[in-house]
Amino acid sequence: MSANDPFARLPEASSFTVTSTTVGDGDAWPPEQFSGVFGVPGGKDRSPQLSWSGAPEGTRSYAVTVYDPDAPTGSGFWHWAVADIPAAVTELPEGAGDDTGSGLPEGAFQLPNDARAARFIGAAPPAGHGPHRYFTVVHALGVESVGVPADATPAALGFAMAGHILGRAVLITSAETAA
Repeated sequence: MSANDPFARLPEASSFTVTSTTVGDGDAWPPEQFSGVFGVPGGKDRSPQLSWSGAPEGTRSYAVTVYDPDAPTGSGFWHWAVADIPAAVTELPEGAGDDTGSGLPEGAFQLPNDARAARFIGAAPPAGHGPHRYFTVVHALGVESVGVPADATPAALGFAMAGHILGRAVLITSAETAA
């Protein structure tokens, strides 16, 4: 991890693997993963397909977050946060982060993102702002539930799960909107 990595200041955790049929690590988001809510042409706010493997022994649940540290807010932008994914689940289908969370497993729930919507909000870097990085992270946790309410922020989720993270699987993608 580098100093430019938003997770570099967090406690060390084992790494495991996350992949996606939607987008590859280091690749740019496809148009469907851009934000229709924020008016990006072709944007559909469609969450990516995710699969993970090799989580550390003792994993009792997962959380998934999508974060843009390059957003011009001073605090980045949380695009998606899902808590309490059962340990037996190792995949989320594309589109699982819709308004109802229809593709999420029983017991899992979405927290409001920085647009205050409990769903996936796609990439929407300001025109001409340059490339933004999107950190899609699967967090392996040593508890069945992190105990956050459904209206908690993604930052509150991060705080609540910090002492329970056994491992982290990271997929980094990018997006840029022309000036």
